[in-house]
Amino acid sequence: MPRDIPSPDYNAGHRRRLRDRFLKTGPERVADYELLELVLFHSRPRGDVKPLARMLLDRFGSFSEIVSAPAEDLMKLRGVGESTATALKAIRAAAIRLMQEEVRERAVVSSWDQLIAYCRAAMGFSKREQFRVLFLDKKNRIIADEILQEGTVDHTPVYPREVVARALDLGATALILVHNHPSGDTTPSKADIDMTNQIRQAASVLGIVLHDHIVVGRSAHTSFKARGLL
Repeated sequence: MPRDIPSPDYNAGHRRRLRDRFLKTGPERVADYELLELVLFHSRPRGDVKPLARMLLDRFGSFSEIVSAPAEDLMKLRGVGESTATALKAIRAAAIRLMQEEVRERAVVSSWDQLIAYCRAAMGFSKREQFRVLFLDKKNRIIADEILQEGTVDHTPVYPREVVARALDLGATALILVHNHPSGDTTPSKADIDMTNQIRQAASVLGIVLHDHIVVGRSAHTSFKARGLL
């Protein structure tokens, strides 16, 4: 067998050693490409997956960018089929679900950093603008977490009446608005500011408080409240 092609015994041993090290030392002691290998082991039960792991990192740049990439973009790479793309997307879905549950367990005002991390993970990598509303109860716990609108790469139509009507349906007493800027620049636009003021005014008439409006990107966020826009 050519020297540059690992033998089946070597691949099996490598998989076993990597699994053992991961379980004994934890994820902090595992490099990104090794974490990818662990995921790829399940979709590619045989063979050497290290080249594919490194190819994915070269193409997308980081573990988070890989699992956040659309499935169709992942499958453009040679060696990435439907099962591999599904395994990678499942990792992201599981991470977001875990973060969402942790945020729901506490009042959002006391777990603000977790809330920001969740919003960025859930929306920051999207190629289209999304408008999300967190509906809160009197204890500032999340009643509902809903994407009310999804638009184009730089615009999402938002209707204040729909936001307030949904808040009334849920019995919410407070709101947090969240939307993403696919460009990565989280500076609020004039349209963002105008729409936020319209929602704040409509909600306030009915005794509903708008706590904040957060704009998220891949690696940054902007809080309307922190910038004095609310």
